[in-house]
Amino acid sequence: MTTQTMKSTAALRTGLLAPVLFLTIGLGIVVVTGHVQASTLHDAAHDVRHATGFPCH
Repeated sequence: MTTQTMKSTAALRTGLLAPVLFLTIGLGIVVVTGHVQASTLHDAAHDVRHATGFPCH
């Protein structure tokens, strides 16, 4: 294997790593939120709003 081939292979792997990682995290979020009860999601969002100082009532 030549040095140029090794560099292009490394660049391809690096270029694909971020999209694959984001896709995996995104699908994980969709699957988890799809199986959790609505009240749990509401409570979590409510707590985040308070933690960031955003008034919600």
